[in-house]
Amino acid sequence: MIYRRTVLLLAIPFLLSAQTAPTARAEEEGIRKLVDSFVDAWNRHDAHAFAAVFAEDADFTNVRGVGAHGRAAVEEFHAPGFSTVFKSSHLTAKNIQIRFLTPDLASVDIRWEMTGAVGPDGTPIPLREGLLNWIVTRQEGRWLILIMHNQDLLPKK
Repeated sequence: MIYRRTVLLLAIPFLLSAQTAPTARAEEEGIRKLVDSFVDAWNRHDAHAFAAVFAEDADFTNVRGVGAHGRAAVEEFHAPGFSTVFKSSHLTAKNIQIRFLTPDLASVDIRWEMTGAVGPDGTPIPLREGLLNWIVTRQEGRWLILIMHNQDLLPKK
């Protein structure tokens, strides 16, 4: 009898992890799809689609520390850039790290690279590399960006 109880007690964590592992993988996949949607909207230079990956009450901060609050403001903020300095830009996301804070809240760090951007005078900007820090939330069955901080990383020497 003691042997059976011991085996059962030892098996409980395995059984619980086996039940939650597919769910965690599915949620992580949902967040990775959010990253893909973000990158796709950027590369289409579509401010409306770009803003659609943000929560209605999102906070956005760019590499210069300038921000926007709310989905509509994020769209309004990006529209001019998508038609000028970022019109031909191409964004690539890599090294995505996800940490779940709760079942409906996660921290996401994304390394990014950008080519094709130009300065205000039209001068090509060399390859840029940066880091996105997101807090994402699951709302109504989909993951959305709640808080985003963007930063440029210094070129490698």
